[in-house]
Amino acid sequence: MEPVELVEGYKFDDHTTSDVRVCFKLIDEQPEWFSCHSSVLSQNSKYFADWLSQNDVRSNNCIEVECPRVEYDHYVKTLKSMYLPRESVIDSFDSVKSAVGVLRASSSLGCELVTKSCIEYIKAASWDEKEEEEILEVARTLGSEAVSLLARLQAPSADAVKNVFVSAIRFATCMETPVPPFLDDLKTSAQEQIDFMIHEDDDTALVTMDEDVKSVVQEGLRKLLSALRTGLDLLSTEFDQSPDQAEQKILCSLADIDWIANLLAKIEMMQDFVSGWSEISDHVLSVVQDKKYSSGLWAMKAKLIEVTGKVLDAVGYGSVVLPSSFRVHFLKTWLPYIQMTKCLLDENSKDEMCLQMDSDSCQNIESAIVSMVLALPSDDQADILSEWMKKAEQFRYPDLTEAFEVWCYRSKTAKRRLVGGVNGASNPTVSL
Repeated sequence: MEPVELVEGYKFDDHTTSDVRVCFKLIDEQPEWFSCHSSVLSQNSKYFADWLSQNDVRSNNCIEVECPRVEYDHYVKTLKSMYLPRESVIDSFDSVKSAVGVLRASSSLGCELVTKSCIEYIKAASWDEKEEEEILEVARTLGSEAVSLLARLQAPSADAVKNVFVSAIRFATCMETPVPPFLDDLKTSAQEQIDFMIHEDDDTALVTMDEDVKSVVQEGLRKLLSALRTGLDLLSTEFDQSPDQAEQKILCSLADIDWIANLLAKIEMMQDFVSGWSEISDHVLSVVQDKKYSSGLWAMKAKLIEVTGKVLDAVGYGSVVLPSSFRVHFLKTWLPYIQMTKCLLDENSKDEMCLQMDSDSCQNIESAIVSMVLALPSDDQADILSEWMKKAEQFRYPDLTEAFEVWCYRSKTAKRRLVGGVNGASNPTVSL
């Protein structure tokens, strides 16, 4: 039914000119009757138009409408709104909750003009989570009219998602310019939403990891690693000025790197992180192992072990496949640092105020190291285990006993288990 202009000269609940009465029935309550005009009702409500076409108001001018108690005020407001011009209907709403209630009532009564006014108001207003759910529920009853109402909830195009994701990556990795301190919360929010966009739960991941997106992520990784290198280059000067601030600056950089490592693991790009962290490792260790910092920067030193653990986990459990020469070099680069730092942290932990590494994290790193050692050629295993046993009394972490036992068993049984050798070569007896 096409909406028409309201009949001029009529006022709601005007006893002197009305020719019909309306009440919204409530169970066990005295009905309240409203004086109305059949011409206004029929022009603005399909429900009333149908009723009036089937009944003679001269013999029966009382219209009873069944109404849920919780919706009573909304039905009354809908009835009043039929007497208002469209712009006044929109102005009469004072909240989304009220407009949604009237929308339910006007939809039930077939009041097209009022329904459209409700939709216009709701479209222009902000919604909280509860209101959004109510709007979704009522939208299911609206048919094609719901399309515009739910425009903000429609799935965006793939290009739109991609543009937002790329912008978020650039901001989260400080790709354009360093983020000032007052925008740290925004950077954290960007990182959280990036994680949410790629997370697969009941809903599919929002972002498709095409080559353009991967390229931006790789650029972001390079930017964060470069920022860490720069920060370490400035550490000596900044440490002299304020040790706490200098450490905090590096910790922020490491936190960003830790975040992107988790991101890369989720999108199967951990190879890039392993490669990038390996390239910067020698420089990182040359700085943090300087005697100048021998009695401080414990939080930073512990965080370095945690970040390195991401590489050990990826390589040790086969997520990233690399030549044995790389794996040997990486272990020999980081194992002495991990042993020394963990030992010193444990000694300091006797003071309850000092930093302690998370036990679960330590266990995971130890397990990854064991797995990584056991995947090396036997001679390389022997090198690492020999060095470990020389320092076993001094450094109890990581415990490579499991790797040592497996190596011993493999070595002793090699001749028997590899009868005939590989490619016809014999296997000499191993001397321990």
